[in-house]
Amino acid sequence: MGKISYIEDFEAWKAEFLFSIPIRIRFSETDMFGHVNNVSPFIYFEEARIEYLKSVGLFDNASSTEGIPIVADLQCDYHKQLYFQDSLRIYVKAAHVGTTSFDIHYMGVNQKEEVCLTGRGRIVYINPESGRPIKLGEEIKDKLMMVTNEHIKPTS
Repeated sequence: MGKISYIEDFEAWKAEFLFSIPIRIRFSETDMFGHVNNVSPFIYFEEARIEYLKSVGLFDNASSTEGIPIVADLQCDYHKQLYFQDSLRIYVKAAHVGTTSFDIHYMGVNQKEEVCLTGRGRIVYINPESGRPIKLGEEIKDKLMMVTNEHIKPTS
């Protein structure tokens, strides 16, 4: 695996993941060559991100008008091919928490324990009326920085 711009020490980075969800590759996610279409990992990232944010309690008050999380950018690096019916585990973690946004990192591992995908994305909290970024509250920052399995539990 080549150098990935958002990862300094791959083994240390990999060891920091505590939350994951299982994914089973569906036929509809493959292309005419039989491997996973290049847009499908973004769907996997979304599913894992939502479950992760729910697990740390960021969707406890879904009707809140104080701020809503939006994806500002999203990146995926493809390391190994994935095919129909492969089992995949998508890992998610908050890598950096800033003033108005946070970086989420992703890692996809297949049934052979090979890293197939890595990715990152910036989530910005915005005011739903103005569309402008707002500061993350200390409660949100604390929830994102939880690092023990006692606090972050996979949903499946």
